[in-house]
Amino acid sequence: MRAVYVGQSQYFTSCVPPGADFVDHRGGADAGPMLRAVRALEPDVVVVFRPEIVPAGAFDGLPALTLGFNTEPLPRGTDAHPDQLWRLGELAQTDTGQFDRIITFDPLSAQAAHAAGVPVWRSLPLPVADGLYGEVRPMRHPPRLLFLGYSTDHRERWLMDVKHHFDLLHVAHGVHGQRLHDLFARTDVAINLHVEPYPSFENRVCLHLAAGHLVLSEPLSPTHGLEPGLDYVECETPRTLVEAIVSLRAYPGIFDAVRRRGRRKVEQFRASRVWPRVLADLGRDVAAFGTQRRKTARTTRPA
Repeated sequence: MRAVYVGQSQYFTSCVPPGADFVDHRGGADAGPMLRAVRALEPDVVVVFRPEIVPAGAFDGLPALTLGFNTEPLPRGTDAHPDQLWRLGELAQTDTGQFDRIITFDPLSAQAAHAAGVPVWRSLPLPVADGLYGEVRPMRHPPRLLFLGYSTDHRERWLMDVKHHFDLLHVAHGVHGQRLHDLFARTDVAINLHVEPYPSFENRVCLHLAAGHLVLSEPLSPTHGLEPGLDYVECETPRTLVEAIVSLRAYPGIFDAVRRRGRRKVEQFRASRVWPRVLADLGRDVAAFGTQRRKTARTTRPA
Protein backbone atom coordinates (compact mmCIF):
# COMPACT_ATOMS: atom_id res chain seq x y z
CA MET A 1 0.00 0.00 0.00
CA ARG A 2 1.64 3.23 -1.16
CA ALA A 3 1.29 6.07 1.33
CA VAL A 4 1.84 9.81 1.09
CA TYR A 5 2.30 11.82 4.28
CA VAL A 6 1.15 15.44 4.53
CA GLY A 7 2.01 18.00 7.20
CA GLN A 8 4.65 20.44 8.39
CA SER A 9 7.96 18.87 7.48
CA GLN A 10 9.87 20.43 10.38
CA TYR A 11 7.69 18.52 12.83
CA PHE A 12 6.62 15.33 11.11
CA THR A 13 9.32 14.03 8.77
CA SER A 14 10.71 12.50 11.97
CA CYS A 15 7.62 10.26 12.13
CA VAL A 16 7.54 8.54 8.72
CA PRO A 17 9.20 5.36 7.41
CA PRO A 18 12.32 5.27 5.22
CA GLY A 19 11.83 6.49 1.67
CA ALA A 20 8.33 7.79 2.37
CA ASP A 21 6.81 10.47 0.16
CA PHE A 22 6.21 13.59 2.27
CA VAL A 23 4.32 16.68 1.07
CA ASP A 24 4.93 19.80 3.12
CA HIS A 25 1.76 21.72 3.97
CA ARG A 26 0.55 23.85 6.86
CA GLY A 27 -2.79 25.27 7.89
CA GLY A 28 -3.81 28.41 6.05
CA ALA A 29 -1.50 27.77 3.10
CA ASP A 30 -2.77 27.39 -0.46
CA ALA A 31 -3.85 23.77 -0.75
CA GLY A 32 -3.41 23.68 -4.53
CA PRO A 33 0.28 22.74 -4.62
CA MET A 34 -0.25 20.11 -1.94
CA LEU A 35 -3.15 18.52 -3.80
CA ARG A 36 -1.25 18.49 -7.10
CA ALA A 37 1.73 16.85 -5.43
CA VAL A 38 -0.46 14.24 -3.74
CA ARG A 39 -2.36 13.38 -6.92
CA ALA A 40 0.86 13.12 -8.93
CA LEU A 41 2.14 10.46 -6.54
CA GLU A 42 -1.02 8.34 -7.02
CA PRO A 43 -1.10 6.98 -3.46
CA ASP A 44 -3.34 4.29 -2.04
CA VAL A 45 -3.58 6.20 1.24
CA VAL A 46 -2.90 9.77 2.36
CA VAL A 47 -1.92 10.39 5.99
CA VAL A 48 -2.37 13.95 7.26
CA PHE A 49 -0.71 15.10 10.45
CA ARG A 50 -3.22 17.56 11.99
CA PRO A 51 -6.21 16.92 9.67
CA GLU A 52 -7.59 20.42 10.30
CA ILE A 53 -4.91 21.84 7.97
CA VAL A 54 -6.72 20.44 4.90
CA PRO A 55 -9.43 22.83 3.62
CA ALA A 56 -12.98 21.47 3.59
CA GLY A 57 -13.68 19.38 0.51
CA ALA A 58 -10.09 19.41 -0.73
CA PHE A 59 -9.89 15.60 -0.76
CA ASP A 60 -13.28 15.12 -2.42
CA GLY A 61 -12.78 12.90 -5.45
CA LEU A 62 -9.33 11.77 -4.33
CA PRO A 63 -9.02 8.04 -5.19
CA ALA A 64 -7.20 7.08 -2.01
CA LEU A 65 -7.94 6.24 1.58
CA THR A 66 -7.44 9.22 3.89
CA LEU A 67 -6.24 9.06 7.49
CA GLY A 68 -6.02 12.06 9.80
CA PHE A 69 -3.62 12.03 12.76
CA ASN A 70 -4.35 14.43 15.61
CA THR A 71 -1.04 15.30 17.26
CA GLU A 72 -2.23 17.99 19.69
CA PRO A 73 -3.13 17.67 23.41
CA LEU A 74 -6.86 18.06 24.01
CA PRO A 75 -9.02 18.47 27.15
CA ARG A 76 -9.64 15.53 29.44
CA GLY A 77 -12.93 15.95 31.25
CA THR A 78 -14.21 19.31 32.43
CA ASP A 79 -11.04 20.72 34.00
CA ALA A 80 -9.43 21.94 30.79
CA HIS A 81 -6.52 24.32 30.35
CA PRO A 82 -7.12 27.24 27.92
CA ASP A 83 -4.33 25.91 25.70
CA GLN A 84 -6.12 22.56 25.38
CA LEU A 85 -9.39 24.31 24.56
CA TRP A 86 -7.68 26.33 21.84
CA ARG A 87 -6.21 23.19 20.30
CA LEU A 88 -9.61 21.48 20.46
CA GLY A 89 -11.08 24.44 18.61
CA GLU A 90 -8.48 23.97 15.89
CA LEU A 91 -9.21 20.24 15.57
CA ALA A 92 -12.97 20.93 15.45
CA GLN A 93 -12.39 22.68 12.10
CA THR A 94 -11.55 19.31 10.55
CA ASP A 95 -13.78 18.36 7.65
CA THR A 96 -14.33 14.79 8.82
CA GLY A 97 -16.37 14.08 5.69
CA GLN A 98 -13.14 13.85 3.70
CA PHE A 99 -11.33 11.43 6.03
CA ASP A 100 -11.96 7.70 6.27
CA ARG A 101 -10.58 7.52 9.80
CA ILE A 102 -8.99 9.75 12.46
CA ILE A 103 -6.21 8.71 14.87
CA THR A 104 -5.12 10.58 17.99
CA PHE A 105 -1.97 10.18 20.06
CA ASP A 106 -3.86 10.49 23.37
CA PRO A 107 -6.63 8.00 24.22
CA LEU A 108 -7.56 10.03 27.32
CA SER A 109 -8.77 12.94 25.19
CA ALA A 110 -10.61 10.92 22.54
CA GLN A 111 -13.95 11.74 24.18
CA ALA A 112 -13.30 15.47 23.75
CA ALA A 113 -12.53 14.92 20.07
CA HIS A 114 -15.76 12.95 19.64
CA ALA A 115 -17.74 15.71 21.35
CA ALA A 116 -16.20 18.23 18.94
CA GLY A 117 -17.42 16.20 15.97
CA VAL A 118 -14.18 14.36 15.25
CA PRO A 119 -14.69 10.61 15.86
CA VAL A 120 -11.50 8.78 16.81
CA TRP A 121 -10.77 5.37 15.32
CA ARG A 122 -7.76 4.46 17.47
CA SER A 123 -4.90 5.90 19.48
CA LEU A 124 -1.15 5.48 19.20
CA PRO A 125 1.90 7.68 19.74
CA LEU A 126 3.62 9.23 16.76
CA PRO A 127 6.04 6.69 15.27
CA VAL A 128 9.77 7.41 15.06
CA ALA A 129 11.63 7.56 11.74
CA ASP A 130 14.10 4.70 11.42
CA GLY A 131 16.96 7.07 10.62
CA LEU A 132 16.76 8.61 14.09
CA TYR A 133 17.58 5.33 15.83
CA GLY A 134 21.14 5.16 17.06
CA GLU A 135 23.42 3.36 19.46
CA VAL A 136 23.72 4.18 23.15
CA ARG A 137 27.07 5.96 23.22
CA PRO A 138 29.34 6.50 26.21
CA MET A 139 28.18 9.49 28.26
CA ARG A 140 30.38 12.56 27.98
CA HIS A 141 31.56 14.18 31.19
CA PRO A 142 30.01 16.51 31.94
CA PRO A 143 27.01 15.30 29.93
CA ARG A 144 25.63 17.52 27.18
CA LEU A 145 22.09 18.62 27.99
CA LEU A 146 19.40 19.52 25.46
CA PHE A 147 15.89 20.90 25.69
CA LEU A 148 14.08 20.92 22.36
CA GLY A 149 10.93 23.05 22.35
CA TYR A 150 9.66 26.60 22.35
CA SER A 151 9.54 28.65 25.53
CA THR A 152 6.49 29.04 27.73
CA ASP A 153 6.20 30.36 31.27
CA HIS A 154 5.73 26.80 32.50
CA ARG A 155 8.83 25.52 30.77
CA GLU A 156 11.00 28.46 31.80
CA ARG A 157 9.97 27.95 35.43
CA TRP A 158 11.30 24.41 35.19
CA LEU A 159 14.45 25.39 33.32
CA MET A 160 15.44 28.50 35.28
CA ASP A 161 17.71 26.73 37.78
CA VAL A 162 19.00 24.28 35.17
CA LYS A 163 20.11 27.16 32.96
CA HIS A 164 21.62 28.95 35.94
CA HIS A 165 23.72 26.02 37.19
CA PHE A 166 24.47 23.97 34.06
CA ASP A 167 25.32 24.32 30.39
CA LEU A 168 21.97 23.61 28.70
CA LEU A 169 21.39 23.91 24.97
CA HIS A 170 17.81 25.14 24.42
CA VAL A 171 16.68 24.86 20.81
CA ALA A 172 13.39 26.71 20.63
CA HIS A 173 12.33 26.10 17.03
CA GLY A 174 11.70 22.91 15.10
CA VAL A 175 14.68 21.30 13.40
CA HIS A 176 14.58 18.34 11.07
CA GLY A 177 16.63 16.37 8.60
CA GLN A 178 20.40 16.47 8.90
CA ARG A 179 20.29 19.32 11.41
CA LEU A 180 18.28 17.13 13.78
CA HIS A 181 20.70 14.23 13.33
CA ASP A 182 23.66 16.48 14.05
CA LEU A 183 21.95 17.98 17.09
CA PHE A 184 21.13 14.55 18.51
CA ALA A 185 24.70 13.35 17.93
CA ARG A 186 25.93 16.16 20.19
CA THR A 187 23.45 15.29 22.96
CA ASP A 188 23.71 12.93 25.92
CA VAL A 189 20.74 13.94 28.06
CA ALA A 190 17.39 15.30 26.89
CA ILE A 191 14.90 17.16 29.06
CA ASN A 192 11.19 16.84 28.28
CA LEU A 193 8.66 19.34 29.62
CA HIS A 194 4.99 19.88 28.89
CA VAL A 195 4.04 23.03 27.05
CA GLU A 196 1.71 24.10 29.88
CA PRO A 197 0.96 22.72 33.38
CA TYR A 198 -1.28 19.87 32.26
CA PRO A 199 -0.35 16.19 31.71
CA SER A 200 0.51 14.94 28.24
CA PHE A 201 2.86 12.72 26.24
CA GLU A 202 5.34 14.46 23.95
CA ASN A 203 6.62 12.54 20.94
CA ARG A 204 10.09 14.03 21.48
CA VAL A 205 10.44 11.53 24.34
CA CYS A 206 10.44 8.69 21.82
CA LEU A 207 12.75 10.58 19.46
CA HIS A 208 15.33 11.06 22.20
CA LEU A 209 15.10 7.48 23.45
CA ALA A 210 15.59 6.21 19.90
CA ALA A 211 18.73 8.34 19.60
CA GLY A 212 20.13 6.73 22.75
CA HIS A 213 19.68 9.75 24.99
CA LEU A 214 18.88 9.63 28.67
CA VAL A 215 15.49 11.34 29.07
CA LEU A 216 14.61 13.42 32.13
CA SER A 217 10.90 14.18 31.96
CA GLU A 218 7.94 15.60 33.77
CA PRO A 219 5.43 12.81 34.54
CA LEU A 220 3.98 11.49 31.28
CA SER A 221 0.29 10.75 30.74
CA PRO A 222 -0.34 8.37 29.13
CA THR A 223 3.02 6.62 29.17
CA HIS A 224 2.31 4.44 26.09
CA GLY A 225 4.12 1.56 27.77
CA LEU A 226 7.21 3.50 28.85
CA GLU A 227 8.00 3.02 32.53
CA PRO A 228 9.36 5.80 34.75
CA GLY A 229 12.53 4.82 36.54
CA LEU A 230 13.13 2.03 34.04
CA ASP A 231 12.96 3.65 30.58
CA TYR A 232 13.33 7.31 31.53
CA VAL A 233 13.91 9.37 34.67
CA GLU A 234 10.74 11.00 35.98
CA CYS A 235 11.11 14.43 37.62
CA GLU A 236 8.08 15.66 39.53
CA THR A 237 9.38 19.17 40.32
CA PRO A 238 12.02 21.59 39.02
CA ARG A 239 14.08 20.74 42.08
CA THR A 240 14.11 17.02 41.34
CA LEU A 241 15.18 17.83 37.77
CA VAL A 242 18.21 19.71 39.10
CA GLU A 243 18.94 16.89 41.55
CA ALA A 244 18.91 14.32 38.73
CA ILE A 245 21.44 16.36 36.77
CA VAL A 246 23.63 16.81 39.86
CA SER A 247 23.59 13.04 40.43
CA LEU A 248 24.44 12.37 36.80
CA ARG A 249 27.41 14.74 36.88
CA ALA A 250 28.73 13.21 40.12
CA TYR A 251 28.16 9.60 39.03
CA PRO A 252 28.18 9.51 35.20
CA GLY A 253 27.02 5.88 34.93
CA ILE A 254 24.19 6.10 37.43
CA PHE A 255 21.42 5.98 34.81
CA ASP A 256 23.12 3.82 32.16
CA ALA A 257 20.69 0.94 32.67
CA VAL A 258 17.73 3.30 32.26
CA ARG A 259 19.17 4.73 29.06
CA ARG A 260 19.79 1.30 27.56
CA ARG A 261 16.39 -0.07 28.49
CA GLY A 262 14.67 3.05 27.14
CA ARG A 263 16.49 2.57 23.83
CA ARG A 264 15.30 -1.05 23.64
CA LYS A 265 11.73 -0.21 24.65
CA VAL A 266 11.29 2.45 21.98
CA GLU A 267 11.82 -0.13 19.21
CA GLN A 268 8.05 -0.63 19.40
CA PHE A 269 7.60 2.84 17.88
CA ARG A 270 9.89 2.33 14.86
CA ALA A 271 8.10 3.81 11.83
CA SER A 272 8.89 0.93 9.47
CA ARG A 273 7.12 -1.42 11.88
CA VAL A 274 4.20 0.74 12.94
CA TRP A 275 2.96 2.24 9.68
CA PRO A 276 2.54 -0.97 7.63
CA ARG A 277 0.37 -2.44 10.40
CA VAL A 278 -1.70 0.73 10.83
CA LEU A 279 -2.30 1.19 7.11
CA ALA A 280 -3.17 -2.48 6.59
CA ASP A 281 -5.63 -2.25 9.49
CA LEU A 282 -7.09 0.91 7.94
CA GLY A 283 -7.74 -0.85 4.65
CA ARG A 284 -9.33 -3.85 6.33
CA ASP A 285 -11.42 -1.71 8.67
CA VAL A 286 -12.84 0.46 5.90
CA ALA A 287 -13.53 -2.63 3.78
CA ALA A 288 -15.38 -4.28 6.66
CA PHE A 289 -17.23 -1.35 8.23
CA GLY A 290 -17.36 1.34 5.59
CA THR A 291 -16.18 4.91 5.64
CA GLN A 292 -17.22 8.16 7.32
CA ARG A 293 -16.38 10.06 4.13
CA ARG A 294 -19.00 11.69 1.97
CA LYS A 295 -20.19 9.58 -0.94
CA THR A 296 -18.48 11.96 -3.37
CA ALA A 297 -15.25 12.13 -1.35
CA ARG A 298 -13.50 9.22 -3.07
CA THR A 299 -14.01 8.32 -6.70
CA THR A 300 -12.76 4.74 -6.41
CA ARG A 301 -11.74 2.44 -3.60
CA PRO A 302 -8.08 1.31 -3.63
CA ALA A 303 -7.63 -2.36 -4.49
